Amino acid sequence: MSYGTADSLRSVTLDDVRGAQKMLSGVARVTAMEGSRHLSQLVGAPVHLKCENLQRTGSFKLRGAYVRIAGLLPEERAAGVVAASAGNHAQGVALASALLGVHATVFMPKGAPLPKISATREYGAEVRLHGQVVDETLAAAEEYAARTGAVFIHPFDHPDVIAGQGTVGLEILAQCPEARTIVVGMGGGGLAAGIAVAVKEIRPDIRIVGVQAAGAAAYPPSLAAGHPVSVRNPATMADGIKVGRPGVVPFGIVKDLVDEVRTVGEDDLSAALLLCLERAKLVVEPAGASPVAALLAAPDTFEGPVVAVLSGGNVDPVLMQRVLRHGMAAQGRYLAVRLRLTDRPGALATLLGVLSAVDANVLDVSHVRTDPRLGLTEAEVELHLETKGPVHCAEVGRALRDAGYTVMD
Repeated sequence: MSYGTADSLRSVTLDDVRGAQKMLSGVARVTAMEGSRHLSQLVGAPVHLKCENLQRTGSFKLRGAYVRIAGLLPEERAAGVVAASAGNHAQGVALASALLGVHATVFMPKGAPLPKISATREYGAEVRLHGQVVDETLAAAEEYAARTGAVFIHPFDHPDVIAGQGTVGLEILAQCPEARTIVVGMGGGGLAAGIAVAVKEIRPDIRIVGVQAAGAAAYPPSLAAGHPVSVRNPATMADGIKVGRPGVVPFGIVKDLVDEVRTVGEDDLSAALLLCLERAKLVVEPAGASPVAALLAAPDTFEGPVVAVLSGGNVDPVLMQRVLRHGMAAQGRYLAVRLRLTDRPGALATLLGVLSAVDANVLDVSHVRTDPRLGLTEAEVELHLETKGPVHCAEVGRALRDAGYTVMD
């Protein structure tokens, strides 16, 4: 992508972030800071959640988008803006443009969740669906900008965007002045870079830890190489941080100011999303839950007080259902088993009696009698069970085997 202009490569300063904070007054919410007793007990120190999932448009992205568009010259505003995004940046650009009276065109992948497409349109943007992956969508947006003169609003690789995101850091310092560690999710790096700029000049003693999804972790190899490098085919449920290459501007800041970058797996993300929902009563998308995932994965490696930035809450309901089930399975609270039994009257009732005796709650039953793989007197049953943890899962498996059932892989 071609966005390395002289302006876009200038450094970001604390004064830039403070200026952005003034600009955002009355536009972006000062989001809440909530304590988490459960995470505090795990970490052995106070843990606070910075709730950017409760920001307008459901994520921090409004901050950077508004500052970037507000800084355009009159003739640039008249030409309109264009952006590409699968969700959060799209909504941030759409609302910022509406507030500033600028026409916005937003390119989104054809497979983008319908709620995010609808929300972007409702904020006032013209939505164009193009491509199957974000890279194709970005290319279409850049071509549109070159053809029409619209200003391309990059999601993370511009100083104004980074300055806007950095206002999260200023709020953290005001709300939790005793903080020793800030944990923040990273895709392209704009939020982490902005927070680092805001925090390190005022409180250089605060440790900043970036978190990436293991399947889309471009920063570790980039930091090792000393320059941004791409990862091929990034894959993660956390679409908000599924970025294949760090931005040039945020990379330089992250390299100098972020103390550590960690990775988390899909099971960690699922468990974190489930924890946020059950314990904190907060709807958080997988990318937004990544700092919590890092805390769960290695709770004894963080110096407290800790602030975990919940960067967004725009999760597709269909994905939420899948992720919650995945998170329950990772914690041993959901078990899917497939087994064969003799196809005779009462056989299914007998099986359910075995499960009832070990207190496994049956959520769903699929009963197949006609399949070429099955013998004449056989039936196959797949059960989805609610269980109470890994020990209970093992108990269920033993009960089925002791009752003479063959559990299939």
